[in-house]
Amino acid sequence: MNLSTSYLGLKLEHPIVPSASPLSKNLDSIQQLEDAGASAVVMYSLFEEQISLEGQALDFYLNHGSESFPEALSYLPDLQQYNISPDAYLELLTAAKRATRIPIIASLNGVTTGGWIEHARLIEQAGADALELNVYTLPGDINLSGKDIEDRLLEIVREVRGSVSLPLAVKLSPFYSALPNLAMQLSSAGADALVLFNRFYQPDIDLELLEAVPALQLSTSEELRLRLRWVAMLHGRVPLDLAITGGVHTHQDVLKALMSGAKVSFVASEFLQHGIKRLRQMVSETQTWLEAHGYSNLESCIGSLSHRHLTDPSAYERANYLKVLDSWQGVTARV
Repeated sequence: MNLSTSYLGLKLEHPIVPSASPLSKNLDSIQQLEDAGASAVVMYSLFEEQISLEGQALDFYLNHGSESFPEALSYLPDLQQYNISPDAYLELLTAAKRATRIPIIASLNGVTTGGWIEHARLIEQAGADALELNVYTLPGDINLSGKDIEDRLLEIVREVRGSVSLPLAVKLSPFYSALPNLAMQLSSAGADALVLFNRFYQPDIDLELLEAVPALQLSTSEELRLRLRWVAMLHGRVPLDLAITGGVHTHQDVLKALMSGAKVSFVASEFLQHGIKRLRQMVSETQTWLEAHGYSNLESCIGSLSHRHLTDPSAYERANYLKVLDSWQGVTARV
């Protein structure tokens, strides 16, 4: 059967795409992903803090809420070793485009308006097929309102959209108070797709050292449910392509993402844990299931279990909440 789908205006052979991760940090591994059957590759994220201290001369001093940038620099490893020139990223991007036949999607994580715009332009010139704006912000300023944060995000998308003609995806966290409304505003600002959701890496506490320590945990399929809910609520209601990232590990996860309304499923943790050979296996298993259940193409599957035809998705979710609570049949708690 036909597994092809479209995302950001790009024709993809199937909906399983390696997301930004260490797997796309060199040309050999990008080629290996293509050989393993990747329909596209999202390159690892270029972080503004990693580029150079020249970024301090940008306009972050003028942008309310951007004061964290100078502070963040003090926490980075030695910049002599950690610093990543944008030239190295752009050279890899250009080489990947020359060496492969699949779409290459760049990923940019900026801080300042100038940083987003400048590097988006360079990425476009290097030949990227599309650009994912990887928005990773945890607002800690008590003077910042939710509206301030959303307005800042919309400003970034508008400025980048006005600077490049690349298809734009926005990778969001789940911590926005009115996501459907924000999605519509992002579409009006120039976004072409939403990627749900960015994974925030929570620190742990070392009880011997008495300090917070970074802790990297790969995703599990349990994380998928939050993403399924919001994609199902947005599908057919906003003029954006929808993608799921975080929690996709099996062909069952891919099928659930499709039925909720996602055009593509981004995968990283599964490949990091079990190797990129899993990619071809997931594609084959997805195709086998769809054929066995009478689907002739992917399009008829996408959004088949979304909330598109519900008059009031919020009422449905509330009723479902009550139903789930009422379904518990466990024993009475012992005193």
